[in-house]
Amino acid sequence: MSSVRRHEPVIDQHDTWLVVNPVQGCPKGCTYCYLKDLGLTRAKPVVLATPAETLQQLLDSPYYHPVLVLALYTCTDALATPVTRAHLTGLLDVLGDSEVRNPVCLITKCAVPDDIVDCIARNRAKGLPILVYLSYSGLGPDIERGIDHEALRGNFPRLHAAGIPVIHYWRPALPENSTPDIIEHVMDWASRYAVCSVAVGTKVKPTAFDQMTTVWPALADPDLDPQAADSVWPRRTWEWLRDVPNRYHGHPIFQTNSCALAYVLGRADRAGVYNTPTCLAANRCPAGQRNRCRAAVPRQQPITYADIAERLARIGHESVSFTFNPGTRTVVLGEALPLRARHNLAQVLAVTVRSPDHPDERYWPGRLSGAQPLVID
Repeated sequence: MSSVRRHEPVIDQHDTWLVVNPVQGCPKGCTYCYLKDLGLTRAKPVVLATPAETLQQLLDSPYYHPVLVLALYTCTDALATPVTRAHLTGLLDVLGDSEVRNPVCLITKCAVPDDIVDCIARNRAKGLPILVYLSYSGLGPDIERGIDHEALRGNFPRLHAAGIPVIHYWRPALPENSTPDIIEHVMDWASRYAVCSVAVGTKVKPTAFDQMTTVWPALADPDLDPQAADSVWPRRTWEWLRDVPNRYHGHPIFQTNSCALAYVLGRADRAGVYNTPTCLAANRCPAGQRNRCRAAVPRQQPITYADIAERLARIGHESVSFTFNPGTRTVVLGEALPLRARHNLAQVLAVTVRSPDHPDERYWPGRLSGAQPLVID
């Protein structure tokens, strides 16, 4: 773990959602965690903004837009400590009482106590769309250190009974959880209660190569380039997803978070996934959702050069040159921009963005930036 603790921005843009991180630092010690090189694992959570301050920073952020999904507390687990749980209830109540009606995602591996269930339910009743991602992949305490896996499993029926939508977050895919018996132990339970599953391979960000090769030594093979991949998969998991047993055919399984969110929220694809190889061959998407996306394509709001220039100026890149193909809704930037800027442009305008890679980028580029999965034995 890094000896130097570094905090992320309280409001930031990732490849699927706008992240809201007023509390950072997690007492858990999952070996694959992307916070590890920041010194934020096995760390006391630190409050960087009160719930009211967080709302104001969100609304003031140049990245904010009503169409975006918000992911809360991605630099901690909000259910891990009394301090984080109290902050969570405060923030949900502040959001519920505000004009914000962006969909809100809460991602956790920890037990969800009754007061949190009640808080989610009352703010959903106010009209704030709140979804819970339960991160459950069949890994043991040697890898997910400090996690009570029985309590994690117990969240599924409790949230389901409370009418709170659950997305099963099946990640990361590692050799340890790639056998069919482990996969099906997880899926037999999750598919009973979750609206859908999101299957995500292992992410290897540029600053965490040594960390991830310790977790999965095969990634150190000089013939592989896991950092250039969208994600890395054990072949057994990849093949299981290709030939999903019949008993799961009624349970949607996505490899793209944007598609899972579109399905759960009753929206069409805005991320340029529809009718791509990912859509057609990787995602196990219900026919009704595919029909929704198919019908929405001809009705997409046209995008103009002025729209793109205005958004670039809003996020601080007004001088960047670009070309635009309206037919494919593809923006090609003339210079390297940070991923957060590219992702925000793509999500707000529902366009595909291409640009040179930024030399100081700390995060993985993502499939929607052109990276592809890497499958290894």
